[in-house]
Amino acid sequence: MNRREFLKCAGVAAAAMAVPRVVFSTGDKPVALSRTPSILFIMSDEHNASVLGCYGNTIIKTRTIDSISRGGVTFDACYCNSPLCVPSRQSFLSGKYPSRYGVWSNECELPGDSVPSVPSVLNAAGYESFLCGKMHLATGRSYGFTQIGSFNNGQKSGKGSRRAAGDLPPVGTLSGRFDQFHAGDDSGVLGHDRNVTDSTITFLKERKAGDKPFFLAVGYLAPHFPLIVPQKYWDAYKGKVPMPGIPDGYLDTLPLNYKHLRNGFQMEHVPADIVKKGRELYYGLTQWLDEEIGKVAAALKEAGLAEDTVIIYTSDHGENMGEHGLWWKNCMYDTAARVPLIVNWPKRWKGGARRTGACSLVDVAKTIVDIGGGKAPADWDGTSMCAWLDTPDARWKDVAISEYYAHNIASGYVMIRKGDFKYVYHVAPDKDHPAERELYDVKKDPGELRNLAADPACAAKMAQMHDALVKELRETPDDTEKRCRADYAKGYEEPSGGGKTGKSGKKKK
Repeated sequence: MNRREFLKCAGVAAAAMAVPRVVFSTGDKPVALSRTPSILFIMSDEHNASVLGCYGNTIIKTRTIDSISRGGVTFDACYCNSPLCVPSRQSFLSGKYPSRYGVWSNECELPGDSVPSVPSVLNAAGYESFLCGKMHLATGRSYGFTQIGSFNNGQKSGKGSRRAAGDLPPVGTLSGRFDQFHAGDDSGVLGHDRNVTDSTITFLKERKAGDKPFFLAVGYLAPHFPLIVPQKYWDAYKGKVPMPGIPDGYLDTLPLNYKHLRNGFQMEHVPADIVKKGRELYYGLTQWLDEEIGKVAAALKEAGLAEDTVIIYTSDHGENMGEHGLWWKNCMYDTAARVPLIVNWPKRWKGGARRTGACSLVDVAKTIVDIGGGKAPADWDGTSMCAWLDTPDARWKDVAISEYYAHNIASGYVMIRKGDFKYVYHVAPDKDHPAERELYDVKKDPGELRNLAADPACAAKMAQMHDALVKELRETPDDTEKRCRADYAKGYEEPSGGGKTGKSGKKKK
């Protein structure tokens, strides 16, 4: 090759390198970027989607998240893949349903730190992935994240058990968690989240224009209990939050597993004044969280990073707040299984838009990888929502799956949301207690107070939903429950975390 040919080829190569890495259409015209966007992923803990202004709540004051919604796309029917912290978060990170990896409960984890994950796939695509805050990881596990601070020091045993199906003893005392419903200027949650906000702001201030695009996961604990928040936040909602609507005799009709949740978590006879206080404090804690997120959003803008950063807000699961006679999470009602989801990037997606079809956090995982130009493993369960984000009437699967095989139940249960219907299958806990089913038309019955499972007119719909559930999971819940019980009996060879390298977690032979 002579000098002229060399310079010509070099010029072509330089031109190719100068071509923007991202080209997409907003529906009006193609848009080109010089680089892939950074991604700020904010995951709160235990946020009931209905307690947000952008989800139609006229009482709560969530100015920051509502602003993100006005500038982004809000999803009305997003679900966690398990209404419990660790299974939900590990499912999101790995892009697979909890049962695929046997992450049954908070005592379980993915089989190794090298499992393909959202951060590791993005790293391979040229990103730097960081985690600031809680993701409920064991000590020594990072799954591709560089961790900011020391927020993840869990330990996992892999152990678990089932409650005897017919054993529902009278419970004379309330859970100690209800004693933690009060005003206060500090708590484990408040202290943790203040540190998360401060560390995130420092990270954004130190980020330089020439750095690689980042994937920053910010993990807040609020509005998870204990429901402790400074007095002014409680005062803002006193006497304003309506009480749960529970019809007379309704609690007697609950599925057996939900009766076990009420019994095991000692929440069967919560006095009305405590219910009222808890709901008001939850609203206050949610507003407090919103203001912390507001500080991060302001820092992103001040650092000059906002224009080329996708902001995603969601939660790992909801909070029942006394609805259906339940608190915390663990069940498949929308109060616990549905989560907020907002995707904000005005450069690509017009703000103020909504999507009503069902989706879940494994779809969010696939979408994040797609936004970053990564290549997710072929066996991930989710589907990228980018085309649906680009075009509201794009074809979408409209399916969400959630599983619960954790504690304080007699057997595992699984939910599928498809269209206007939600179906839940509770595995038979033993030979004396049959499987139970729930079927709700969530459009006509958004409070999920009318179980249609016994209605002969709904038999075909229920069979259709069950078949779709098994097809999506590639296993019957009955067989999944058998695997879960076997894993619980074995546990891990040694507890992971607690100073370990994170490479433990093998099951006993």
